[in-house]
Amino acid sequence: MNKIKAILFDMDGVLIEAKDWHYEALNEALKLFGSEISLYDHLVTFDGLPTKDKLNMLTSVGKLPKELHPIINRMKQKHTMKMILNKCKPLFAHQYALSKLHSEGYRMAVCSNSIRKSVEVMIQQAGLDKYFEFYVSNEDVSKGKPDPEMYSKAMDKMNLKPEECLILEDNENGIKAAKASGGHLLKIGEITDVTYLNITNRINEIEKL
Repeated sequence: MNKIKAILFDMDGVLIEAKDWHYEALNEALKLFGSEISLYDHLVTFDGLPTKDKLNMLTSVGKLPKELHPIINRMKQKHTMKMILNKCKPLFAHQYALSKLHSEGYRMAVCSNSIRKSVEVMIQQAGLDKYFEFYVSNEDVSKGKPDPEMYSKAMDKMNLKPEECLILEDNENGIKAAKASGGHLLKIGEITDVTYLNITNRINEIEKL
């Protein structure tokens, strides 16, 4: 029997509805240099990728000079932080779910393709920071999702096997990373899917295998 001991959460689109914030913030920076990402590309091509990977992809198709990456990245992070402070609010269903899971002894961490500062501030703004042991950001790994390094690192840090971990993910790149890590997956459609009942139902399914 598989016994789940830890739950690893993606952040954007799972705990925080921040996908549009990243899209708007990056375009704010790109527009100053005559470039832009379409909503279609944001949702299909770039969904869940770190900003540095998005910029590299734009450069590879001739849409952005490489030397502009540092300034665009800084501007994007500045715009993102402003949106976080204005828009990121606690969600009762998440606070209830995580408090219950924490009280039942499940270990929890966040694994996000965002930079560390964004992860820390978003999770604090959402009132969830007290439930997590640690965060793994894109600054803590050599490869972001869809590479599984982020999840493997979290599992190693907890000294747990992949089969002892449940991963909550919402987009294709994150799901690829979760599956490649060997952990169990709970696919999230909307942040409202992250409830105590949905998580414990998935744990019960796994533990019956």
